[in-house]
Amino acid sequence: MQTEKTKQPTRVARPRLSFWQIWNMSFGFFGIQYGFGLQQANMSPIFRYLNANESEIPALWLAGPVTGLLIQPIIGAMSDRTWSPRWGRRKPYFLIGAVIGSIALILMPNSSTLWMAASMMWMLDAGLNASMEPFRAFIGDKLPVEQRTVGFAMQSFFVGFGQTLANLMPRILPIFGLTMVATGSNAIPDITRWSFYIGAVAIVAAVIWTMYTTDEYPPEDMVAFEKEKKEGGGVLKAFTEVFHALRDMPTTMKQLWWVKFFTWYGLPLMWQYLSLAISRHAFNAPTPQSPGFERGIEVGNDCFALFNIGCFGISFFLPAIARRVGRRETHALFLTIGGLGFLSMMLGEDKNVFLIGMAMVGLAWGSILSMPYVMLSNSVPGERMGVYMGLFNGFIVVPQIVNMITIPFLYNSVLKGDPRNALVLSGICLVLAAAACFLVKETPASEAAALPINPGGN
Repeated sequence: MQTEKTKQPTRVARPRLSFWQIWNMSFGFFGIQYGFGLQQANMSPIFRYLNANESEIPALWLAGPVTGLLIQPIIGAMSDRTWSPRWGRRKPYFLIGAVIGSIALILMPNSSTLWMAASMMWMLDAGLNASMEPFRAFIGDKLPVEQRTVGFAMQSFFVGFGQTLANLMPRILPIFGLTMVATGSNAIPDITRWSFYIGAVAIVAAVIWTMYTTDEYPPEDMVAFEKEKKEGGGVLKAFTEVFHALRDMPTTMKQLWWVKFFTWYGLPLMWQYLSLAISRHAFNAPTPQSPGFERGIEVGNDCFALFNIGCFGISFFLPAIARRVGRRETHALFLTIGGLGFLSMMLGEDKNVFLIGMAMVGLAWGSILSMPYVMLSNSVPGERMGVYMGLFNGFIVVPQIVNMITIPFLYNSVLKGDPRNALVLSGICLVLAAAACFLVKETPASEAAALPINPGGN
């Protein structure tokens, strides 16, 4: 329990960083998001190549949210309590996660069975989640409050850039003689396999660049930090810290729950069903055996490329828009645009309908990856940035778990067994998330600084 004698550490004002310093500290995010882009565009087709039914696909995607729910809060709490003059606080977690994800990317496209592909997806998500949460906390560690919108917007840029590059691999690799035809003992095309191999290198290389170019600040109260370290640490201490953080969750964070719930109940349907919807409606190819199925997958990658171009394109303008109309209002606006993008896919059977719709959704994606994190980072104390960023991931993964449990029961009844209807449901969810934005009242940074730092102490 906090007492009047409990002292808050003096918070040192962070210096403003240059554009290129923010670029370098965010560059590792590029590699991580290249890996996520490969996963998002290719896993449903891979599952279908390995004979999964469409109704089973959401359950096979459970790896991401479950590993995120388990790993990110723990990694966040552990990184809050980590410091080495040589390795820093967040960097060890960047590197370990990148190596695990890289190994999974090498093994994934060599899967010969459905269970092997699903297992590799669990491993990939564990690695990517271990790296991603510390990168979110890194913004709060390094940047002053007035630059955090720029910092998270830069991460949005690299999300879009990394995932766009991953999505364009089916257009780039044919230049080198690779095709969408599978060779060897499994059914996964050569282009997909080599895209994953390139991703394995990109993740590690990008993370090493950030580690090499960017220093970390030591804990502001080193005496108190060392005392806590001597009293115990590790996973058990991390679980305790997660519990205390849940108990003292800031009001702004609680109010963001419904925004994140509707957003992340709907968005997984895009990754699960977009390419399948395009194959069925634009190319009359409902199964992998249908002529035109591979063409639908290629156009699906084009759609994801436009989606991510929209993301990193709008990332340059988000800070200025947010300054003018407010972060909450900015987020509501772009969620609405994204919802309309999904709903517009019912307007025709031509592939261009899907391409235009996904460009609109990409604008929402840029906001989804930045605005909520800015609102959160300004509402929590800096000393607990890692654990709260990890817990905030629960606002992403719990809705995904609910999605992946419920959609198999709804797919053949409510959604009529049509993947395009799943995209319409995603659009409705984004519009509901936009409405929920107006339930959020942002916490001033001065109030966040007054929140208890060690609520478990006496």
